[in-house]
This record gives sequence, C-alpha cells and structure tokens, in this order.
Amino acid sequence: MSGKILKEKLAAGKTVYGTLIAHLTDPSIVPKLPEDMLDFVIVTPEHTAYDLAEFLPLRHALQARGIACLARTHGRDEADVAKVCDSYDGVVVPYVEDFEEAKRLAAAAVYRPLKGKRLDKVLATGEWPSDKTRDYIAERNAETVFIPMIESIPAVENLDGICSIPGIDALFVGPGDLTANMGIPKEYDHPDLIATIQRIIDTGNKHNIAAGSWFGTVEQAKRTIDQGARFVVYGNDGLLLQQAMESVFPKLK
Repeated sequence: MSGKILKEKLAAGKTVYGTLIAHLTDPSIVPKLPEDMLDFVIVTPEHTAYDLAEFLPLRHALQARGIACLARTHGRDEADVAKVCDSYDGVVVPYVEDFEEAKRLAAAAVYRPLKGKRLDKVLATGEWPSDKTRDYIAERNAETVFIPMIESIPAVENLDGICSIPGIDALFVGPGDLTANMGIPKEYDHPDLIATIQRIIDTGNKHNIAAGSWFGTVEQAKRTIDQGARFVVYGNDGLLLQQAMESVFPKLK
C-alpha cells in the first residue's frame, strides 16, 4: 500500500519528503528512522557496485513502516523499468527527454504486462484488446509510481508533452546533470538553474504533477520548496551520516 499512499498524497496536492539510499542495504536500519519523517526513499546503486536486488530486504522493511520504496534504474531500458516495478513501489528513470521515449517508459511501468504489438496499438490509437484488459491493467498497476528525471534542456523544452503522458506521478530534477547540460556544472545557486527549476515546477503544476529537485543543503532544498516543489528529495544516506557527524563531534572535541 505504500506506493498507493504516495500516489494519493501527490494527486491530492500534498508535499512529500524523501531521500536517496545508495549504501545501506541492511533492513535493521529501518527501525532507527524517526517517525513521520519520510514518505519515500529512492534506492539507487548508481556510482556503487551494488545491484538493485540487494536493496529488496530494505524495501520490505520500509513497507512495514508505510514508507514507499522507489528504485532508480541505471538507464532507460523498458524491460528494466517493468522489472523494477514488479519488485518495488515504483521507478525513477534517469535522463528522460524525448516524448515518444517517455511514453513508452511510462507504459512499461503502468501498462504491465501488456507489451509488443498490442501495447504499440494502445499507445498509437488508445484502442485496448478489450475493456477487461484495460480495467485489469488499471487495477494491477494502481499502486505503481512512475517518475521521470528531468536533467537536460531538451527535457525542459519537451516538458508539456511529457506531462501529458498518462501514468506520470511526479517530476524529479537531477541538478548535477542538468547544470552540466546547461553549461554551468554544479552551480546549484546559479540564477539560470533556479529559473529552470521554477519553469519545471510551474509546468508540472499546470498538469497537476508534482515536481522537485535533489539538493544536499537545507538552504537549497528550502529555496526549492518556496518555489513550489512538492516532491522533495534531500541528500542521501552517506551525506546524512556525514552531516550528522559534522554537527555533533565538533561540539564534543
């Protein structure tokens, strides 16, 4: 039910809060999480030697706490997207910028198990094999969360079309890739980045789709919330540990 709860909060216009988990795979950490802090986590083996399967025990422990567990894929393979959605509450797909590709990726998540020529026909014409199939697909995937990452100028330029695709629950800005694409790498306080994030948030709101960005400082995250971000992703497990230690140990020494 965790994915369904997250989807309902997003659809109701509420703000949801989460973090990335890149290193923790031991589910015994979950009881240590403070109550009512996290709506979701995104497990991501990017930049590590982990495989997504190694996070599954953590995913089930989070489910017991009512915290949705999404998984970020390495790439944009439709089969990988469907596979992730069979095991996690939903999927976060990196570097989505083309409308047709975005439509197929969303379909891989929320039209499972329909595929092949039948899926092509649904995407092209909206004609389902039968009303029973349409209703079955809708019920089967009602709790699946699909979130494309907006990480390039072409993605921003195509955003109105991307937001019109059924099944998109939120937009997630990756500011590292986006600033590199804009020619201002890692300049997270650059006015052009701030303006671009505002454009993404405003476009999402026009389509009743929440948007937000990853940040690793409270000031940057709060600025984006003030801009209207409702999908708030702060830091990751390693960064949170670092920041906690930096706030405590100088006071002890």
